[in-house]
Amino acid sequence: MRIARYTEGDEPVYGLVDGGGTKIAEVSGDPLYQRIELTGRTTTVDEVRLLAPVIPRSKIIGIGRNYADHAAEMGTEVPEEPLMFLIPNTAVVGPNDPVVIPPITSLVHYEGELAVIIGRMCKDISPEEAKKVVFGYTIANDVSARDLQRGDGQWARAKGMDTFCPLGPWIETDLDPQDVSVVTRRDGEVVQDGHTRDMVHQVFDLISHCSKAFTLLPGDIILTGTPAGVGPVEAGQRVEIEIENIGTLSNPFVAAE
Repeated sequence: MRIARYTEGDEPVYGLVDGGGTKIAEVSGDPLYQRIELTGRTTTVDEVRLLAPVIPRSKIIGIGRNYADHAAEMGTEVPEEPLMFLIPNTAVVGPNDPVVIPPITSLVHYEGELAVIIGRMCKDISPEEAKKVVFGYTIANDVSARDLQRGDGQWARAKGMDTFCPLGPWIETDLDPQDVSVVTRRDGEVVQDGHTRDMVHQVFDLISHCSKAFTLLPGDIILTGTPAGVGPVEAGQRVEIEIENIGTLSNPFVAAE
């Protein structure tokens, strides 16, 4: 099942997207917290503005260096346990929303990633229990200001600036998270071509690990790491991230006015 959050110019609503990714059937309320009930109203993806499928009320947890090839290209070692960092919800934007490059950075990179959306409150759960707390999956671009990341020594500013966490285009609830490809294109050119089976720490292990440190709440998001091929993106360019069996997240990059 695919769940989109969208607007036709009024308040955001939710809907079920068909298998072809073209039609949307509106549902009442927020599916994260309410039973899904169709309203009878239908529209098409082309007629609406897709929004970030979820705005975390609590937190976004990023996972660093979770692909060995990415760690190698960054000149670092793979951490023995998942490397976690936090991103504020003010960094979230949706499909086709611009990513704004502020003047405080001169080296911004794209990072295509599979994102996990938590559906049930949990704490100290095992990997075996983790599957039960997943609401679904979406696509994320973990945009990173590399110069600030290196200079600060920690990643809050480099990865948490406004608009630096595009999400979308919708939530897929039926997915094997360890069996999908992750392909990123910059201005149409393939720059990342990875697969989630190559994660160092698999998705349900990541959820368990995060739950040992934080109480996970409905709507929380875990970014699962990026494969090799990260690189710079400049104002005027567009980055598209395609994850198998979910869809494509596309965003233009612009300079701050």
